[in-house]
Amino acid sequence: MTEPGDRNDLAGDPDGPPRGAIIAAVVVAVAAIVGLLAYAALRQAPADKPVALPLAGAPAPQADSDQCRALLGTLPDTMGDFRRATLADPAPPGAAAWLGPTGIDTVVLRCGVERPDDFVVGAPLQMVNAVSWFEASGPSASTWYAVDHGTPATYVALTLPQGSGPTPIQTISELIEKVMPARPLDPAPAR
Repeated sequence: MTEPGDRNDLAGDPDGPPRGAIIAAVVVAVAAIVGLLAYAALRQAPADKPVALPLAGAPAPQADSDQCRALLGTLPDTMGDFRRATLADPAPPGAAAWLGPTGIDTVVLRCGVERPDDFVVGAPLQMVNAVSWFEASGPSASTWYAVDHGTPATYVALTLPQGSGPTPIQTISELIEKVMPARPLDPAPAR
């Protein structure tokens, strides 16, 4: 006869559930957790379908410039949690995009755009690394314009979803500094 605490007691505690039922419950729980994790990982992986750009219709007269081609040639495949995306046709020249982990949030770069209308004398600027940025805020995203690098007619626009963190603008600032020469600010007259 075995004692209740004996390791050879396969039936388990006579007052508790059988050991086989406990093992089966643990196996089912582990399988459920693995299934949920797999589902979450697949759900968060963005599809490789082309991305339509929010600024696709914005004029970018300098998009085919040597400076924009140089910048586009240095863009990374990932920026923090964002990974490079294929652009929907017709893809505007001078453009690139990165999708966030949910496949919804998008970081969009447009090189060669015109000076933003609200970039006037006295407008607040933000310095990121060695690049001055002008911000045009929106309800769900902000578009930042690099305003002190490249030829006077070449501006770089970077649209960031709210909560995207600093990595995208820091990464693009480093690349702009490497491939586009610094130049004096050229804001429009104050209104």
